[in-house]
Amino acid sequence: MSIIDWIYSAGVDIAGYRLSLMEVIGIGFGLASAIGGMLRKIWAWPIGIVGNAILFLVYIGITMGVHDKAPLFGQSARQIFFIATSLFGWWRWQHVKAQRHDGDGRAITPRWAKGTERLGLALTLVIGIVVVQQGFATLGAGWPAPRWYYWADAWIFMGSLLATYAMARGWNEFWLIWIGVDLVGVPLLWHSGYLPTALLYAVYALFVLYGFLVWRRATRAESPDGEPVASTSAAAN
Repeated sequence: MSIIDWIYSAGVDIAGYRLSLMEVIGIGFGLASAIGGMLRKIWAWPIGIVGNAILFLVYIGITMGVHDKAPLFGQSARQIFFIATSLFGWWRWQHVKAQRHDGDGRAITPRWAKGTERLGLALTLVIGIVVVQQGFATLGAGWPAPRWYYWADAWIFMGSLLATYAMARGWNEFWLIWIGVDLVGVPLLWHSGYLPTALLYAVYALFVLYGFLVWRRATRAESPDGEPVASTSAAAN
């Protein structure tokens, strides 16, 4: 057995289903990054990048035929965009934190996106889904799949990308986008045969809901009437 085969075959059996050890580690880094994001710590970004790199190796292996499970084009491709967007978020949180003088160690003050910002997110999401699903369908032409599969995968891809961007901007909406992604992603993983992974993401979704409540409370406490604070809005422009 080659090293590559060993890396991809290592895992644990849960209720008759195989869960990749690499996938567990990658999701673990993702959860740690989410915790850091909830606490508004800069280290959330590099931790998340490590998790994205690990999950990319997992999903690209599946997509390239290392396993006989359903290929996940969106899951593998989105890790690359995660890393790029996370680099932006890492830089931006450092930039905003440098302008803060409260000494609490938090990088940003969360806020609700403005109307124009929400409109931009919505338009990007809709247009992106239409374009991306066609790309995924073209890539998966040799693999028989119902058309809805590519729409669902495109939703996960675009939603995840925009959620990461919204987190970088410090918008509360990013938690809500993540919840929307999980509402589609968990059933898709289950349908594709990734039952243990689907359960892990279901637990992750509960944490995302809690993170949203934490940020919403921080918005009310740290920014009167929910208005963006000067340091955050200045860095966004």
